[in-house]
Amino acid sequence: MTDNFESEKDRASAWFRELRDQIVASFETLEQDHDQGPLSATVPGVFEVTETQRSSDDGSDAGGGLMSVMRGGRVFEKVGVNISTVYGTLGERAQMAMAARKGIPGMKDDPRFWASGISLVAHMQNPHAPAVHMNTRMFWTPHAWWFGGGSDLNPCIEYADDTAHFHATQKQHLDPHGPAIYPKLKDWADEYFYIPHRNRARGVGGIFMDDHCTGDWEADFALTQDIGRAFLPAFVPLVQKRRVQDWSEADKDAQLVHRGLYAEYNLVYDRGTKFGLETGHDANAVLMSLPPLAKWV
Repeated sequence: MTDNFESEKDRASAWFRELRDQIVASFETLEQDHDQGPLSATVPGVFEVTETQRSSDDGSDAGGGLMSVMRGGRVFEKVGVNISTVYGTLGERAQMAMAARKGIPGMKDDPRFWASGISLVAHMQNPHAPAVHMNTRMFWTPHAWWFGGGSDLNPCIEYADDTAHFHATQKQHLDPHGPAIYPKLKDWADEYFYIPHRNRARGVGGIFMDDHCTGDWEADFALTQDIGRAFLPAFVPLVQKRRVQDWSEADKDAQLVHRGLYAEYNLVYDRGTKFGLETGHDANAVLMSLPPLAKWV
């Protein structure tokens, strides 16, 4: 590959920003509309927005992004919606890991990279409302490019109709890309979001892909966009339905224990966490996904 993909990079990063703006506005609307339940007297939550920077070894500009975090809201106990566009050269460990996993030749001779994406994790006040994760991203090197990401639902109290709605909405958005896409990405999510040392999934699944490159950039970008477009209609109706339910101390305890699974997965297995820390991105942004409170028994 010799094409630097400048136009494609610009379009991808602009889309991730557009999707971020839609999600932030939707979540703040949920906060403003919520006037029922145990926390009805609190002030609606708003996002605190901070610029982030990636550190480069030589001190040169290496990109950055926006970290948007809401804490202590009526509906969201903690939610982060981050976007970033970073670039530079991959360190030796990152080169070796990428070459081993993707089989990319020439990485050592030209280790430049560019990456852009959106990452979201929401931890809810009401234990009946499910936690959720979503991210999509594009990665480029002089030797290869690819897309990745998906979303998965993480309820501590499972409802079959919520799970069915989440999956059906994702399937509806992915079916135009071919009947084999949704089953493939669902199976991929089941495998990826699994916690081996607990012998269980971290939630009820969703969709996921990594290293996705058919050679048709437009088609792959369109699929990535539809993964993002599926998120709000898949998740928001569940929040609207569950945020008004009463909960007990036992429910809250179950939520905190379940969050322990989420913390374990993200710190031990998640590739995005490892890549972000190894390539020098803002640690607070990388670890934004961790829950505000968790419990182990």
